Amino acid sequence: MTKKKLDSYKGKLNAVQIAAGINAAIQNAKRLIEDASLLFEACRYPSAAFLAILSIEESGKVSILRSLALARTSEDIADAWRDYRSHTKKNVGWLLPQLVGQGARKLDDFKPLFEESSDHPYVLDQLKQIAFYTDCLGEAHWSMPKEVIDESLAKLLIQVAKILSSDKYVSKTEIELWIKHIGPVWKRAPSWMKQALCNWYREMQDAGLAPAGENEMEKFIKSGI
Repeated sequence: MTKKKLDSYKGKLNAVQIAAGINAAIQNAKRLIEDASLLFEACRYPSAAFLAILSIEESGKVSILRSLALARTSEDIADAWRDYRSHTKKNVGWLLPQLVGQGARKLDDFKPLFEESSDHPYVLDQLKQIAFYTDCLGEAHWSMPKEVIDESLAKLLIQVAKILSSDKYVSKTEIELWIKHIGPVWKRAPSWMKQALCNWYREMQDAGLAPAGENEMEKFIKSGI
């Protein structure tokens, strides 16, 4: 008897389920980095690069799941799940260290990561393919992973994956506060969104879910890191 494959879930998730999904992605991203590092130490650079890119994609699921928590309509839900299962939507953050190196400090400085016209997600996805598979490219040239992915590139991708990864545990309360503050202004005026982020972080501090003291979100938005 042939077993039917598991169908991908495409519905609404509550705060508990969103938090669980985020924590699963965080933990798996860390595991993939550890595996990539072991392969790097063994000089298996193409495979190390491949796993580093998978880790980047796992970390990218976090922001997508946060958007799913704010979904208002069936279309919003469908869009969020489409992004969740799209490699190029999950890897948009991989240029973040480069932007920081170029002087990006405030929230608005990171807009290029999410521009629809940007090709950097497709570049990383292509790197992932050539790190793992042979292919016939250009004018009938056979691409070999070990000839394309060298030590320096594998090291760079592992460093990016580590920067994008997190050790933070996300609780149900954090997601509930996220929905409370960001939900009413989601996809509306940017100024409203920025203020909502500040308000969310402040209540996170009040709840003991973010460090006390200066509102780091407000600082990031207004003056930069």
